[in-house]
Amino acid sequence: MAEYSALGRAPIFCPSVGSFEQGMVVSVPIHYDQMSEAGRGGEAIQKCLEERYAGSKFVSVRPLNKTDDLERGAFLRPDTLNDTNKLELSVFAADDQGAVWLCARLDNLGKGASGAAVQNMNLALGLPEDSGL
Repeated sequence: MAEYSALGRAPIFCPSVGSFEQGMVVSVPIHYDQMSEAGRGGEAIQKCLEERYAGSKFVSVRPLNKTDDLERGAFLRPDTLNDTNKLELSVFAADDQGAVWLCARLDNLGKGASGAAVQNMNLALGLPEDSGL
């Protein structure tokens, strides 16, 4: 990630473990001093993701710092998107602390390797992106 995102050092990956038969949340905490000045801040990161995935059939970007639907006010449930090919991105920013937590939620059995393979095959063959999904 450091190579392709121009971060000055590798981000910290934080796997989460729970009693879920499917579904996952991948999170990447980043300190703003790892980023270029132009991209720093929760609003800038949120805008970048929203612009990149605007109109996407399968990727959605949650509102910046959205916490009102977290389980027990603190947990992003990994199984919310089970049995879908959806990917949901969240940005939790603490601008005053110079840090952001990026999260991706997906069904690792749906959007995971099998769903991604079908979706990429569709794109490569010029078929509708959601065929067979």
